[in-house]
Amino acid sequence: MTDEQTDILIIGGGLTGLTLAFYLHKYNIPFKLLEKSERMGGVMQTYNEDGFTFEAGPNTGVLATPEMAELMDDLSDKCQLEIADPKAKSRWIRKNNTWHPLPSGPVQAVNTKLFTIKDKFRILGEPFRSKGNNPDESLAELVIRRLGKSFLDYAVDPFISGVYAGDPHQLITKFALPKLYNLEQQYGSFINGGIRKKKAGKSDWEKKATREVFAVKGGLKNLIHALQTSVPQESIHVSAENTFIQPVDDGFEAHYTKSGKKLSIQARRVISTIGAFDIQKLMPFPDKNMVENVTNIPYAGVVQVVLGYKKWEGMSLNAFGGLVPSKEKRDILGILFTSSFFQGRAPEEGCVLSVFAGGVRQPEIINMPDETIKKLVLNEVKNMLGSVARPDLIRIFRYQKAIPQYDITMKERLQQIDNIENQYPGLIIAGNVKNGIGMANRVEQARRLADYLRTQLNY
Repeated sequence: MTDEQTDILIIGGGLTGLTLAFYLHKYNIPFKLLEKSERMGGVMQTYNEDGFTFEAGPNTGVLATPEMAELMDDLSDKCQLEIADPKAKSRWIRKNNTWHPLPSGPVQAVNTKLFTIKDKFRILGEPFRSKGNNPDESLAELVIRRLGKSFLDYAVDPFISGVYAGDPHQLITKFALPKLYNLEQQYGSFINGGIRKKKAGKSDWEKKATREVFAVKGGLKNLIHALQTSVPQESIHVSAENTFIQPVDDGFEAHYTKSGKKLSIQARRVISTIGAFDIQKLMPFPDKNMVENVTNIPYAGVVQVVLGYKKWEGMSLNAFGGLVPSKEKRDILGILFTSSFFQGRAPEEGCVLSVFAGGVRQPEIINMPDETIKKLVLNEVKNMLGSVARPDLIRIFRYQKAIPQYDITMKERLQQIDNIENQYPGLIIAGNVKNGIGMANRVEQARRLADYLRTQLNY
């Protein structure tokens, strides 16, 4: 006997699942949401300790899509958008034991010390180069072809370390950075494409995507709280363990355990927003080979070390943060200067830093003992930022499966997702297994799913 029935069942209470729930409720579409942990939001969590405010998981978001901007507008009565201080928008890149600002345009690219003279001429000649014709081209191949090796080493490589904790030689541009791929395919050139898009203007909807870096006043936990409290609480079930679904005549039936009790929900449609590594347990019924092609996506493991200083005595941190190219052979991926661009994150004379290490570049770091990681990170902060003082706060967060890598296997993966969804109508596989990894990507996917379901179900 089924315990509950609903039109839509969402599996996973991270940002994607919660945003989908928010808009389904706004459209008056009945739903239930199952989350295996005792709290919502996935890895997104804010801490307040000893005068410091810091994040676990994502530290910031970007208003990169209209959907992200509109969600913040929709939640403005429950959480307040906090735009990063533009005075600290500079990104630093480490080269030869010195920080250099990342160029923000062609003129700065020609004047910077990050790129070789040869590649500066390549940048100037980028609009005249033929567009590529390989849809499986890696990001590294694309960048070398259009802009040169030093641009890859000292612009794209550190950027990819900061976003994907990945390797540009492995990531496929079409999947990892689709806007960049489409810019070349549509306009034949990054520079020409940027100019032509700017001249073409934007609709009012497109103008919402300002690309500003943001957080939420009091921390991103308030975004999660705002989403969660905006939907009927009886529609959300946390601590739903051992969840699996199976097809039935009129949809699907989900079985789960809560407080030792076995429960079930019947739904017309099921939306999975969980990580790829848990999908086979969730849906054991499709052909094993099909599911394995979805679940075998590689993940980068990341260590985040938060350092809090009540009195900062290192170099001036008037920037967003610093990224470290793999060519520099250092032990960290980068440092985020959170208190430089968001107010109230540290005491007046202090600062909060988030140091990231591991990733595809150095996967062994995530399994090192805490003391080894602390020593490694403090040594890098001393060498790169000139701080010899012991921080007043040190916290270590480990994310074993932090970021999926959109590599050459993505093409087959997306095809198999389509095959499964076609074979089992009403089942949708969403989450960061496809459509991007950033907060804006997650919100965009969820909003579009809600709009699609609204149309399909005639609400």
